[in-house]
Amino acid sequence: MKKALSLVMALLMVLGCMSFAAAEGKEVINVYAFTDEVPKMLEYYVETHPEFNYELNITIIPTTDQLYQPALDQALKAGGADAPDLYTAEAAFILKYAQGDMAGYAAAYDDLGIDTANAIKAADIAQYTVDIGTRPADGKVVGLGYQATGGAFIYRRSIAKDVWGTDDPAVIATKIGPGWDKFFEAAEELKAKGYGIVSGDGDIWHAIENSSEVGWLNEDGELYIDPAREAFLDMSKKLKDNGYHNDTQDWSDAWFADMKDAGEKKIFGFYGPAWLINYTIGPNCGDTAGDWAICEPNIGFFWGGTWLLANKDTTKKEAVKELIEWVTLDCSETGLQYMWANGTLAYNENGTKDAVGSGTVMAMSNGELDFLGGQNMFDVFVPANQFANGKNLTQYDESINATWRDAVRQYTGGAMTRDEAIEYFKMTVSDTLGIDVAE
Repeated sequence: MKKALSLVMALLMVLGCMSFAAAEGKEVINVYAFTDEVPKMLEYYVETHPEFNYELNITIIPTTDQLYQPALDQALKAGGADAPDLYTAEAAFILKYAQGDMAGYAAAYDDLGIDTANAIKAADIAQYTVDIGTRPADGKVVGLGYQATGGAFIYRRSIAKDVWGTDDPAVIATKIGPGWDKFFEAAEELKAKGYGIVSGDGDIWHAIENSSEVGWLNEDGELYIDPAREAFLDMSKKLKDNGYHNDTQDWSDAWFADMKDAGEKKIFGFYGPAWLINYTIGPNCGDTAGDWAICEPNIGFFWGGTWLLANKDTTKKEAVKELIEWVTLDCSETGLQYMWANGTLAYNENGTKDAVGSGTVMAMSNGELDFLGGQNMFDVFVPANQFANGKNLTQYDESINATWRDAVRQYTGGAMTRDEAIEYFKMTVSDTLGIDVAE
């Protein structure tokens, strides 16, 4: 196994997926991540804390082509000096490492010496992130994040004023919600003025997915379609048949074009967390910056996030504890989250502010953004995090979601009937993942 692992690592080095930094005389902490975001944070900590007598040995493997999980799994199973001491997992597959097949390799934060329950309470960490990072087998927290990814409705001020005579977030929240009936009433009013309410059906999917009572698997481990998720078929078709959107697919060029008024018709809004503003809409919005605002969504949800986990067999528990606490639980002005929320990290050249895991930190931070016309985004995102539900995920969500989204588009595009789309979805999941279908 170790020989095979060394061959994998050698190959990844050739491909440029790995970087190593280790100085003589210092112990090494192995870090596995799928982007450079967490490694940059940890490197900053090491650079600014000279008393921290450790070097980081960082392995970055992108999630593209599904390379990250197999490499991480192999490294955890092989163990030894090259095994990761710290590793990251994103929302699409965190359940596998916190609650699923690989959860046994994670150290409980308590076992690292962290007073987890009291620290979570003091930091006011959103419950959904705690639920996701809690291992059911022993009820222990094994992972927490640094971002808060509770969702809001992100909308255009100028369009709101044209349709309703105001861009006040408190008023717009009552136009689009609560519930989906109000959303579609707003869609009709926007259509009368020549606007689309969203860019494509993907813009409502995450709000629907993460507000369902049950995830893709029932208590018996069988494939189950929650009524809220099945309703996406009908809502997606309603959007398309009534011309309420530009029928784009999220992450496509057409989707990005709608952020800067370059689509078929101007689009009113997008559902998403703070990262969607900072890293997606912001860089693609053209000259619309400052013409945006956020309001409470018509239904609570979250989208995305990264969790930090430790190897139960790490021999550097004190150092690993120090890093985890600084990233996920430290509420001081020198903690990662305060600097992240206020855009003051030295290596963050753009000064980007972001919603963070700690409600305590956001309450003491300035969340005003020029992009939002000076609005304080924390006024919306702090309560949004409390409405998000983290109990409807499974370790297979990434694959099952892709199949479901394909089936829905087959239906709305006319290639399948509603019943055929559901049957196609069930058969595909069963064939590819070997999951039985609930009766």
